Amino acid sequence: MSQDRTPVALSAATLEEVAARGVEVPSYDRAAVTAGIVHLGVGAFHRVHQAVYTDDLLAAGETRWGICGVGVLPQDAAMAEALRAQDHLYTVVVKSGEEVRARVIGSIVDYLLAPEDPEAVVARIAHPDTRIVSMTITEGGYSVNEATGEFDPTPQVLADLQPGATPSTAFGLIAAGLARRREDGVGGLTLLSCDNLPGNGDLARLAFLAFAERLDPALAEWMRAEVAFPNTMVDRIAPVTTDADRALLRERFGVVDRFPAVCEPFTMWVLQEAFAPAGRPRWEDAGATFAEDVRPYELMKLGLLNSSHQALAYFGHLLGHVHADAAATDPDVAELVRRYLDEATPTIPRAEGMDLEGFRDELLPRFSNAAIGDTVARLAAYSSDRIPQWLVPVIRENLAAGRPVPMAAAIVASWARYAEGVDEQGRPIDAVDNRWEERHAAALAQAEDPLAFVRSRTLFGDLAERPEFTEPYLAALTSLRTEGARATLRRLLER
Repeated sequence: MSQDRTPVALSAATLEEVAARGVEVPSYDRAAVTAGIVHLGVGAFHRVHQAVYTDDLLAAGETRWGICGVGVLPQDAAMAEALRAQDHLYTVVVKSGEEVRARVIGSIVDYLLAPEDPEAVVARIAHPDTRIVSMTITEGGYSVNEATGEFDPTPQVLADLQPGATPSTAFGLIAAGLARRREDGVGGLTLLSCDNLPGNGDLARLAFLAFAERLDPALAEWMRAEVAFPNTMVDRIAPVTTDADRALLRERFGVVDRFPAVCEPFTMWVLQEAFAPAGRPRWEDAGATFAEDVRPYELMKLGLLNSSHQALAYFGHLLGHVHADAAATDPDVAELVRRYLDEATPTIPRAEGMDLEGFRDELLPRFSNAAIGDTVARLAAYSSDRIPQWLVPVIRENLAAGRPVPMAAAIVASWARYAEGVDEQGRPIDAVDNRWEERHAAALAQAEDPLAFVRSRTLFGDLAERPEFTEPYLAALTSLRTEGARATLRRLLER
């Protein structure tokens, strides 16, 4: 960008000027696109993943599969304001080393804010054009108890079950929309979970049917016949948007975007071929994979990539690293990740055509991408929702097969040390976790009961009673508490 060129604000009216500055823009007529998809939870990940695959289809001439985004939480007002000001356009910035590519995505054609107008969301879900309701509502958003595997609604979800309640959660909004479809004879659709959970479609089926059963058993019966819940595996690293990302787009390309989304080049999406008769987009034409069984891909992603992220998060923080790439290029942390991957790989089933070794070998280079600016704090967020879903299954599978788990046990121990809430320099740890008070109290109790942190059956099942786990866990935890993260890693890796 030349020094005398004034930055241009992104909007439908400025796309030609944006394109002249080296940014790819939609080539299709967005006015001809109808919203066949309603997506709840329009965060960074959705905008660099599902919305990009969909944008590729629209560019190829598809018109029936635009996306209506929905913000469910009050804090989604910032996204609503940004997208509405930009005609629902936004920029995806792909970073790899010094290379930066920018592309404007046009597949989100509308955005509704549920706290502002819940009826509009219900009506859109009920609209005959809507054939898929997809969601990224976080790993903890399904209200399923990790220990019992049963629906365990939060107070907010329970409030949506009260007679005459105005829906305020994903459960209430979707159930109300489906009830209206049933009343109007519109027919069913697909509920598509895009969250990082094993069997995410099965989990969504369990949770949403349980909610409907409590609300109206006749609705639940209709859903069993009319609503599909495919499993999916999703993968792309997408950190939280920062002011530095906005500045980069403005300075390098001369484009002002209130809420760009940043990501790595790598992307992967595997979907179960189990959609409702209402149909689905041909996402395979945009690079997605459809399979009868998604489980091997899910376990590969969750057991290798996501669990390795936890290795970076807690040890990285305790060692003083702020960014994920700094942790990933720390020789001791990198070796921990390699050893963990060796430990976890035998637990992953292999599907025909799945490149397990290739996926595994790409992980550390992906984590080491300094241009992304991902933080260890983001990786450490919502640990109580993530560790039980990602790392604990790997531990249990290995123990069942009689294999040792020293690296996985050390990662759990690093979480337990992190949850004490003070780093090795005596600074407070500002953790984000739905169970933080409980986890923090359990971590503090370790001074009297070294196994206090892992006694939660909800999170860990019977691991506290398994010497094959507790011995390496206690060795790592004791070392972390007395000698520190660096000495612990070196002792662990020597052994």
